[in-house]
Amino acid sequence: MQYKDYYKIMGVPKTAKQDEIKRAYRKLARKFHPDVSKEPNAETKFKELGEAYEVLKDPQKRAAYDRMGTQWRDGQNFTPPPNWDAGFEFSGGSFTGGDATGFSDFFESLFGRSSSFGFNRSGGARQAHTHGEDHYAKILIDLEDAYNGVTRSVSLQHPDVDAEGHVINKARKLNVKIPKGVIDGQQIRLVGQGGAGTGRGRTGDLFLEITFRPHPLYQANGRDIFLDLPITPWESSLGATIKVPTLGGHVDLKIPAGSQSGDKLRLKARGLPGTKTGDQYVLLKIVTPPATTEQQKDFYQNMAKLFPMNPRTAMGV
Repeated sequence: MQYKDYYKIMGVPKTAKQDEIKRAYRKLARKFHPDVSKEPNAETKFKELGEAYEVLKDPQKRAAYDRMGTQWRDGQNFTPPPNWDAGFEFSGGSFTGGDATGFSDFFESLFGRSSSFGFNRSGGARQAHTHGEDHYAKILIDLEDAYNGVTRSVSLQHPDVDAEGHVINKARKLNVKIPKGVIDGQQIRLVGQGGAGTGRGRTGDLFLEITFRPHPLYQANGRDIFLDLPITPWESSLGATIKVPTLGGHVDLKIPAGSQSGDKLRLKARGLPGTKTGDQYVLLKIVTPPATTEQQKDFYQNMAKLFPMNPRTAMGV
């Protein structure tokens, strides 16, 4: 996927005001409109221009795009950093009124319906008394927070336009109660923490989407927890009872004799709590110690004699 330099496409500096973005688009749209333009590749350039304007005309999309930094060049291979949009508060809407047909993969990866910007924005004219817009943000938490339930201080940034027409980020902090047993992708609703209403309209709500930070030991799938567990060859062959970490503390796990790498064992109700508590699944991984002394090498050579086997027989070799 190629990075798109929307400012270069629009021919404006990164410091451009919102009205300068609008004027630049109108000028270039007349120049490259395929119905009237004599320019080569006018249709392609017109589509690129529409995509760039779709992002830069919207303060929220523009602020999010700017978070990618300035180290990228137009046409360079690009992959969005993991959770690049965490802590970014926006008021919804996967698109802002433009025709997104034919937009690039780059645009889709940042603002498509699979991203955090995939919430639908309510349209229509504003009335005298209207409810404020609901806001949305993704926040990162630890698996332990979801297991125990905690109150955390969360920092958010919400884009706005200052009096001079520049896009700025307004920061705020909230103390958020993380419910016990919340799962990845679940939303927490904070009533009255969204956009202000007009007249007697109530304030909108803030929806926080939960995302788990990468954990050094565990992976979560819904309420189930997965752990790769290294074991020795003798523990796998002879069987053993060993201590295994879980979110609730260490427990004893019986390794059956003859276990193999990839075998999966279940620790019932050791996952994330809930109406139905999840389980923890332990995936065995046999770790073979290196032979660094002559005695250890002799031991492996004796093993080869005692266990004459070819684990690749099924491959025909």
